[in-house]
Amino acid sequence: MQFTILGGGIAGLTAAIALKKIGIRATVLESAPDIRPVGAGLLLAANAVKAYEQLGIAEKIAARGRALPVFQILDHKGRVLTSADARTISERYGLHNFAIHRADLHEALLAELDADQVQTAQRADGFSRDTDGGIALHLTDGSTRRTDYLIAADGIHSAIRRQLLPGSTPRYAGYTCWRAVVDGDGLGLDAATETWGAQGRFGIVPLPEGKVYCFACVNAPENDPVLRTATAADLRRIFEGYHAPIPAILDRFNENNMIWNDIADLAPVDRFAYDRIVLIGDAAHATTPNLGQGACQAIEDAVILAGMLKIHPDPEQAFRAFEQKRLPRTRFVVETSRRMGAIAQSQNPLWIPLRNALLRLIPQSWNERQMNRLLTFEQ
Repeated sequence: MQFTILGGGIAGLTAAIALKKIGIRATVLESAPDIRPVGAGLLLAANAVKAYEQLGIAEKIAARGRALPVFQILDHKGRVLTSADARTISERYGLHNFAIHRADLHEALLAELDADQVQTAQRADGFSRDTDGGIALHLTDGSTRRTDYLIAADGIHSAIRRQLLPGSTPRYAGYTCWRAVVDGDGLGLDAATETWGAQGRFGIVPLPEGKVYCFACVNAPENDPVLRTATAADLRRIFEGYHAPIPAILDRFNENNMIWNDIADLAPVDRFAYDRIVLIGDAAHATTPNLGQGACQAIEDAVILAGMLKIHPDPEQAFRAFEQKRLPRTRFVVETSRRMGAIAQSQNPLWIPLRNALLRLIPQSWNERQMNRLLTFEQ
């Protein structure tokens, strides 16, 4: 049986590793012309680290990142609204609040695969079914690639999902975002923080080797022509008056290290499995980044899919079992994250003080229940 994974991102590479562990050598087709270190930083929560432990590679990945002791949500003056001690969480769930540069994670995953397993410059724009039930992938260069089973991990703009579910298209969340990795020298940063203010949100995530991953989210019309071309100076004006070290960090932004994109997700769908095709990662359930679970859920997908293929000798049955297990959890993450974003991005001057006061009053028991639901990984 031939398995093809479309997409060489976190979901696709992790799936290839997970399948390799159970004796299935899948071919990964990546649309980029070559494999280059791209992207910014990300946080991996305990559930993602647990999934990598199942694959036996958690220690290798941990060696490339940085565990952060605490995550805090602050107001624009730097006052704490809520705080989570990652060390306490780690005692219960395992390594949590783990920061890594996306490029380093990508490199670590590639190292687990054979060099010829990942084939670049292979972008698909659709598929058809062979007479024997196999899948013919139609590539944008005019060629066709045949496979027995297809794992679509080609992201939020998935051509495979678009063909299977024409009505499932990215939905704008209402805010746009800039990301950057800057030099943290002299800033003395240790904790991961997210600052909520009337002008927008600003996140700070210390990375290894003195680097800092930062993001800035601002409410805006979709694909706003002004913000699409915003400069570092524009961001400094938007976030003027925010607490230290945000001004100092913004002084280190420049047009060469800034990555811009609108924030979008997918409304939850009712199917991931379509006979010999299964959707995983952002192709199946793209989420806003407000819970830090986008990559985490993709990693869970990969490990659980391999587990189902190990249990069920018929891949179509395994795909259906994967779908049944993953639909409720991913729906919860997508919907909860979208609500969290709406709360965090509020600009209502009457609501913001009330929101901040309510955050400070949330009982620890409620936080623990939500944390348990997010961080418990069940294969």
